[in-house]
Amino acid sequence: MSKKNKDFVEKITAMEDDFAQWYTDVVKQAELVDYGLIKGTMIIRPYGYAIWENIKDELDRMIKESGHTNVQFPLFIPESWLQKEADHVEGFAPEVAWVTHGGDEELQERIAVRPTSEVLFCEYYSRHIHSYRDLPKLYNQWANVVRWEKTTRPFLRSSEFHWQEGHTAHATDKDAEIETARMLDTYADLVENYMAIPVYKGKKTESEKFAGAKYTLTIEALMHDGKALQSGTSHHFGSGFAEAFDITYLDENGDSQFVHQTSWGLSTRIMGALIMVHGDNRGLVVPPKIAPTQAMIIPVAQHKEGVLDKAYDLRDQLKGLVRVDIDASDKMPGWKFNEYEMKGIPVRIELGPKDIEKEQVVLVRRDTGEKEFVALADLEKRLPELLDEVQQNLYDKALAHRNEKTTSVTTMEEFREMLEEKGGFLKAMWCGDEACEEKIQEETTATSRCIPFEQEKLAETCVCCGKPAKEMVIWAKAY
Repeated sequence: MSKKNKDFVEKITAMEDDFAQWYTDVVKQAELVDYGLIKGTMIIRPYGYAIWENIKDELDRMIKESGHTNVQFPLFIPESWLQKEADHVEGFAPEVAWVTHGGDEELQERIAVRPTSEVLFCEYYSRHIHSYRDLPKLYNQWANVVRWEKTTRPFLRSSEFHWQEGHTAHATDKDAEIETARMLDTYADLVENYMAIPVYKGKKTESEKFAGAKYTLTIEALMHDGKALQSGTSHHFGSGFAEAFDITYLDENGDSQFVHQTSWGLSTRIMGALIMVHGDNRGLVVPPKIAPTQAMIIPVAQHKEGVLDKAYDLRDQLKGLVRVDIDASDKMPGWKFNEYEMKGIPVRIELGPKDIEKEQVVLVRRDTGEKEFVALADLEKRLPELLDEVQQNLYDKALAHRNEKTTSVTTMEEFREMLEEKGGFLKAMWCGDEACEEKIQEETTATSRCIPFEQEKLAETCVCCGKPAKEMVIWAKAY
């Protein structure tokens, strides 16, 4: 390797040496984000936004196909309205950013910059829902929200972030329950089948649920360093918000009833999962289904006659088949190889004079680094197949890592030992008492990630107190 290429690679700290610094290096070197003027804010750069946009577009399609309509609500919430749902306000109070002045004049009432939009939707629903014929209301919005975080990191925790938030209103509790589960499945579909990240689906404990919710469902993913990341949540509100905001409708018998609501969201935080699940010491690795460029053509010895012309012909040939681009800059091929490895392009297509003579190209996989010589006549068939293989391999690799890092424990001694030595997900039985949950967190810093839908009976007693166990919980240190 030339010194120039070696220096390029060394811009990334090895994840084994310092995982946090590795993450920051990848975010910077892959040109995903830059820092905003206000602490904790971020500028999503063109390449980072192109990846997010593919994730967003795929999810938006799924949301619309399930009958939801996109809307856009204001950024500001009057303080008096925010105070209407006590549990909700208490949950978000430390993170709310307040507007106190309009120009030079002090406002009579403080205005919150939305940390989430339940209040806004509830106020709207209270004015627009009158009859059972008005239900269900199935709305979604793409928006920025502000939560004044003390400790920030790009994508994972920022003071302002982009997300979608669904807000629905239903005639019955059962309808809201079905909606809550349906949208969690939508998130799992997106994250597993498009982002190639395996998840556990389950229910949050009472202490971990969304403020003001009846219950919260979640998908939980495991990062390369053995920490968990909450990757999408769906909340069943019951009639709690409806009672606080007086959202009622007349049923078919003419009787007044409260609506039952849900809320669900997935944010740019999922980009952090993408980096930390698939990335390696060469940089980012992007699953083909969400990659802005699935294949990058690199002309080799492009100054030689016919090489660039053939490379452009190849790009035009493949354009309708895959998302393909070409780097015809005057940079050296070695620099280009490192650049697109850093950015996680799934497949590199090398084409030089000798390849043209042999009527072939060289395909190089980002996930394994394996090279494959493919005849030009077979390329249109082979390239999509190879992209599918890369997509599946990334999921299989992430699943194998999660399985290797998932341990069942039955005593606190085992819990501490496995958490310290191995990390990852710990499966353990729980009695349902919040005191035990708090004690585990205090002693180990691990939190309950979810009560998985797929239950296992690992023991008869709680891992913490020894009393009869109610259910299995998945625990982990988390971001």
